[in-house]
Amino acid sequence: MADRYEIRRFRAADKGAPGYAQGTDWIQAVGFGFHDTRRNDEFVDKILAMYRQDDRELTGVYQTGHVAPHSLGANVPVATFGTLRKDLNVGYGRQVRTHMVTAVTVRGTHRRQGLLRRMMTEDLTAAKADGLAMAALTASEGSIYGRFGYGVATFERSIKVDTGPRFSLKHQPAGSVESADRKVLLELAPAVFERVHRHTPGSIVRQDAYRQNVSGAVGRDGSEDEAIRCALHYDAAGTLDGYVSYKFAGWDTKPYTMEIVDLVAATDAAYLELWQFLGSIDLVDRIRWQDAPVDDPLTWALVDPRCIESSDHRDMLWLRILDTAVALAARRYSADGALVLEVRDALGFAGGTFVLDVSGGEANVTEAPAGSEPDLSLDVADLGSIYLGAVCPVTLKAAGRITEHAPGAALEARLMFAVERAPHCLTHF
Repeated sequence: MADRYEIRRFRAADKGAPGYAQGTDWIQAVGFGFHDTRRNDEFVDKILAMYRQDDRELTGVYQTGHVAPHSLGANVPVATFGTLRKDLNVGYGRQVRTHMVTAVTVRGTHRRQGLLRRMMTEDLTAAKADGLAMAALTASEGSIYGRFGYGVATFERSIKVDTGPRFSLKHQPAGSVESADRKVLLELAPAVFERVHRHTPGSIVRQDAYRQNVSGAVGRDGSEDEAIRCALHYDAAGTLDGYVSYKFAGWDTKPYTMEIVDLVAATDAAYLELWQFLGSIDLVDRIRWQDAPVDDPLTWALVDPRCIESSDHRDMLWLRILDTAVALAARRYSADGALVLEVRDALGFAGGTFVLDVSGGEANVTEAPAGSEPDLSLDVADLGSIYLGAVCPVTLKAAGRITEHAPGAALEARLMFAVERAPHCLTHF
């Protein structure tokens, strides 16, 4: 492979600066891989500006040998890989700096050349060398990333909520909701999200594109999305603590439907009162949301829970632990106890046998003495899955993913790894 391909890593450059074309070619390759419509120059410039804001590193694999006449040129990478670094809430407000992997593509005509494996292993090696203990991604296909040590750590679902006569919440409003110009979210959305992030396990800090997208400043085609509307929630003291960004699906959609673009609420009351607002919108019979939590308080607040039609329950955030001792010590635990964990890692980053000793919720993690018998044996991907408490160790034991050597160890792990509220990640990347 070395004589046919070259890996290049770079940052997005301003228009007119050296390296600008490299960034535009990279975006073209990503769009090709995800079957996107080719973006115009203005849209590409907006994307590159957001990449610079997030300090993304862009990786491309380029052909170094013969390129077939009339095919995409050697300047367009045959494989892409992007990374940025943000904080992940791992429970009880604890934050772990996380290496976020995105925009992974390999052109169909260049598969089975080891390109993805080389990009992934080199990138994870560099992240660990930088001192990071955690990597994360969201997967377009569920069968790819387990072999690299990633495990599913949070879930989400799509919902349709009937807002007809049956819609009613068992909640007395404590604050108020007001309509606003969508553009206020350019400034307000990050601050509200930061409050939500601080109390939501599984939340990861958002990239700059979010405030642009939810405000309608940059729509799917790069132009402003004038269809987006916005409502803000204020608590009893008049403090902004939530918002919803939404748009009408059109008169051709029956029943008449409003689509949630983003719903961010820093308090339970704000969440329910934004739903009360959505349920009161005239001429609309249904609210649709693609990013709803699985363990949703709305279900239990509704007088008739069957107003919610749930579908497409799916994995969301995948975690890849790079340093087991550091990752385990970084979080707080819901129950005291001690476990000896034998962690397997085919890539060699995080394997070993570790003693996890928790007292007062705080962990002391050490390498187990030679010859120690483990209580649980598991792959690093399965450790990533139970890390945020969204996947039950007892279930993974039943599935044959975790081996229990000491009776009751899987249940003890379940109690220890629980977090203070249901994990949910509102950040796609």
